Amino acid sequence: MLSNFNNSLELLEVIQKEQLYKELLAQLKKDFDLANIPIKLSMDVTPSELKSLLHEKIYFLIVERFHDYLNLLYVVDISEQQVKKIVPSDAVDISAEVSFLLLKREWQKVWYRSKYSS
Repeated sequence: MLSNFNNSLELLEVIQKEQLYKELLAQLKKDFDLANIPIKLSMDVTPSELKSLLHEKIYFLIVERFHDYLNLLYVVDISEQQVKKIVPSDAVDISAEVSFLLLKREWQKVWYRSKYSS
């Protein structure tokens, strides 16, 4: 059920309805580990907490560790074209948009795996 979403919380609600939320958390943890970026994700984190956590982490990476931020985008496979479409503003707004892109891409991975692994 891949479709257009307006924001991160809407996307996370759909993921919960599809009962793939834990798989999404596992995929996020896996990709952050592959990018050598520590992230503390518990399996009982709520969607709003996850959204805030990702937003804060992306903001920190943009401001403090830009090379690691670029590496994460590469590992997660977020296209450069999508990032370039973000209207330049302050780092807070950009990090929110990138967090949304990250969630959408991770959702694609989880959804395709669940749909075609059976």
